[in-house]
Amino acid sequence: MKPETLRFFDKVYEVVKQIPYGKVTSYGAIARYLGAAKSSRIVGYAMNASHNMDDVPAHRVVNRNGLLTGKFHFEGTNLMQQLLENEGVPVKNNQVQNLKTYYWDPTEALGELEA
Repeated sequence: MKPETLRFFDKVYEVVKQIPYGKVTSYGAIARYLGAAKSSRIVGYAMNASHNMDDVPAHRVVNRNGLLTGKFHFEGTNLMQQLLENEGVPVKNNQVQNLKTYYWDPTEALGELEA
């Protein structure tokens, strides 16, 4: 992996570590916050690569519709859903219910990223 990709992954992890308990955000929101609005797929790759990092709450990152698209990267059949439900986030049919209630926008919460 290229060094600049690794640096981007590290930036993604720093944002994900700040998602509050009981909240979720999207791949695209993280990409926009990092100034790379068209890189939501790369954020997804970063989340996939984080599965052995205990301090990165990857289960709190869903797609823009609240779908648990990363669930296959968690051990067990429903671990991502279980982790979210343990935090009080309702999930039905692999989708966060009432997404607006549980959505955390890094740009609103953290302000503009300094260049």
